[in-house]
Amino acid sequence: MSSNTVTASVPTKRGSRGLLFQLNAWVPVLLAIALIATESTAYFGADHTSGPLQSFIEFFTGPLRQPQWWRLHIILRKCGHFTGYGIVSLTWFRAFWMTWRTERARFTRRFSAHLLAMAGTFLVAAADEFHQTFLPNRTGTPWDVLIDCCGALAAQLLLILVTYRSLRD
Repeated sequence: MSSNTVTASVPTKRGSRGLLFQLNAWVPVLLAIALIATESTAYFGADHTSGPLQSFIEFFTGPLRQPQWWRLHIILRKCGHFTGYGIVSLTWFRAFWMTWRTERARFTRRFSAHLLAMAGTFLVAAADEFHQTFLPNRTGTPWDVLIDCCGALAAQLLLILVTYRSLRD
C-alpha cells in the first residue's frame, strides 16, 4: 500500500451530531422561548403582577405609596426584560456554538455565533412585542425590543469578557 492512498474518513466523536446532541443544544433555546411566550400572556400584564410584586418588595422595604410603587414596578419589569433576554441570548449562543460547525477560524466562528445569538434574540423580542399588541392589557413597544436587545448585548459582552482567555488561544 503506497503512502498516497486515500483512506475513507471516519466521523469522529467531535464531528458526530446525533439527535441527542442536537436536543442538548437546542432544547434550552426552545424552553427559553416557551417561557417568554408564557410570560407574554394577559396573565403576566402589569395589572396582574403588580399586587404580588408589591407585597414581596414591601416585605423588605415597608409600605410604599402608589407613585413610588408604580415607578419601582416599571423599573422591575424593565430589568426583567433586560435580564431575561440576556439569558435567552446565551441559550442562542450556546446552541449555535455547539451546532454550527465551519472550517473557519475559531475567532470567526465564535463571532458568528455571537451575531446569530443577537439575531435570534431580536426576532424573539420583536415577535413577543408584536404578539402583545393583540392583548387587551398589554402593549407592544419598540422600546421593549430595544431593552431586550440591550440585555442580550450585555450578556454577550459579559460572555466575551468571562471567556476572553479562550479567545486568545
